[in-house]
Amino acid sequence: MVARLRFRGSRLHRQLEMATSSGHSTTRLAIAALSLVSLAACLPVPVRTVYPPEKPPSDSVTAPTRVNAPLAPEAMLAARGLIIPVEGVDPSRVRDSYTAARGGRTHDAVDIMAPRGTPVIAADAGTIFRLRQNDAGGITIYQLDPEERFVYYYAHLDRYEKGLVEGMAIKQGDVLGFVGTTGNAPKDTPHLHFQVMLYRGRGQYWGGEPINPHPYLTRSGRRE
Repeated sequence: MVARLRFRGSRLHRQLEMATSSGHSTTRLAIAALSLVSLAACLPVPVRTVYPPEKPPSDSVTAPTRVNAPLAPEAMLAARGLIIPVEGVDPSRVRDSYTAARGGRTHDAVDIMAPRGTPVIAADAGTIFRLRQNDAGGITIYQLDPEERFVYYYAHLDRYEKGLVEGMAIKQGDVLGFVGTTGNAPKDTPHLHFQVMLYRGRGQYWGGEPINPHPYLTRSGRRE
């Protein structure tokens, strides 16, 4: 169809040129011109299709921003990798006495049995926070972990390691003192009373929420 229209258009164009050159009347020229215009109107006009810019699918889902939830105290304690704070004691020898009754209250600690004078070693790295003596715990040590989230409490010591002072930085496995029976411990049962508490801050080393350390004492104690 398009080809036929173009062929007719070229014939009319030639006729118009011949009429012009040969001096034909104005009427004939007008008729030829109108025919050419009418024919041009019949030709198809190319149409340019305009597409809208691409958009993401309506059902697309934006990935949520991940927020790291704070670890529970037990998870943080597990990450510390504690060792048994008495030299040479295997985990199988440590009984879980955390919930045992002690004079109308729960123990909230574990007792690690060992001969008198056995080295007591640091369960974790950190700082010697307080050295205290009292009727219940006898000769005691309060230690902070490096991030100051936990207080490690060592009690019933026979004596401190020579040179141990408050504020001293220590490594895991450093000797802190020696197993004894000071305080209210039975005199014929030397052991280390070991407790873990959340540090309450502002220098308050006592009264923090206790955490059972027994599940996390999975490595034998060896001094550095």
